Amino acid sequence: MTVPPVEAEMIGEIAGIVTYGWGMIPASVTIRGTTVTTSLWPKDGGYVVPIKKVLQHREGVAIGDVVEIALDIDA
Repeated sequence: MTVPPVEAEMIGEIAGIVTYGWGMIPASVTIRGTTVTTSLWPKDGGYVVPIKKVLQHREGVAIGDVVEIALDIDA
């Protein structure tokens, strides 16, 4: 999943103070009732949100599903 452009721009504005290297941004991702920690990957001027297997399994998410996520940047 990729972060939409407007939100990616907002993340980009704080990336320099929250990154821990290689542009990776620490974050928490919530789908429905499950929250996991992860890192956003910079790609093509935006960010990729990896959806961990534990989150996929707990919430029944599969490739191609459209889901709403809550994304919190961990500073």
